[in-house]
Amino acid sequence: MNDTSKNDTLPTLVWDLPVRLFHWLLVLLIGFSWLSGEMEWMDWHFYSGYAVLALILFRILWGFVGSTHARFGDFLYGPAALFDYLRSLPSRTAKKFAGHNPLGGISVVLILLCVLLQASTGLFANDDVLYEGPLYKHVSKELSDFMTTVHKWNFEVLLVLAGVHIAAILYYLFWKSENLVKPMLNGLKRLPAAGAPPKTASLWLALLLFGFSAAAVWLAVTR
Repeated sequence: MNDTSKNDTLPTLVWDLPVRLFHWLLVLLIGFSWLSGEMEWMDWHFYSGYAVLALILFRILWGFVGSTHARFGDFLYGPAALFDYLRSLPSRTAKKFAGHNPLGGISVVLILLCVLLQASTGLFANDDVLYEGPLYKHVSKELSDFMTTVHKWNFEVLLVLAGVHIAAILYYLFWKSENLVKPMLNGLKRLPAAGAPPKTASLWLALLLFGFSAAAVWLAVTR
């Protein structure tokens, strides 16, 4: 889909500003959500969860209308491409992709779904003592307890996915000598000069979609 191999390359904007901001804000918010839960700062825990949910909703929308390499259609590959990529993993030379590689694309989708489940179940959760999610009143106690259990154990799944994600970054850095973090900071990768440049979606569109996502979450939690 976007495998690149030419020698003549130029720095090219691959990860747009909305994708980069989403990535690092999500990292910070998930960390803060964990900390606020452990410290029992439950009001802040809820606020952090709302922000995470708004970010995830935005990223899902951006995955359909955003810049070239932000779109799901750019990094969701078929079985043949995935198996071909897996065969290349032991090599010391990284198989070049402009956007996410096939395994990275699967990782992105799994993390998005996991975080979406985490934030959504938190809206219905309770601690049987003082705190209830903003949508607790709309479900039965039994369903809320089930959502609470899912919320608890899904975080363990999220930790595993995050660990695999970090391990993949380190594997690429030390085994394949490719830094995957730097492009997520400055947005740039070296791509063939003769290739068509990726299309970059409007920042105004990103702001509009994030505003819509934030408003949707606010309306949901204040019902």
